[in-house]
Amino acid sequence: MRAAHLLVTVLTIVVNAGIAVADFARARFVLANSAEVGVPPGLLPLLGALKAAGAAGLLLGLLGVPLIGDAAAAGLVLFFAGAVAVHVRARVFHNLAFPAAYLLLATASLTLSLTAPA
Repeated sequence: MRAAHLLVTVLTIVVNAGIAVADFARARFVLANSAEVGVPPGLLPLLGALKAAGAAGLLLGLLGVPLIGDAAAAGLVLFFAGAVAVHVRARVFHNLAFPAAYLLLATASLTLSLTAPA
């Protein structure tokens, strides 16, 4: 169980850090997706900061501050549940798999963290 927790959480950290960088860099695909679902481009730095904070919190959890890791995972679950809801509200289904995958990873990280032996 510890190995699964470590693997899933490291993967969650990497993908969230990566998409945060894309948000900060205002990558073309990020701008297109945000426009399609009705998110103003001015919110991208905030969204990137939330993803980066989640990744950093997960890392702190792995480094020995489990409460911070659990809070970060829970925050990412809420964030990506909101992202899925925004896609559904905007009826943008062709790329719904991306926020859904991030939601799945965050949920798995949280679940494995909460059920991992101390």
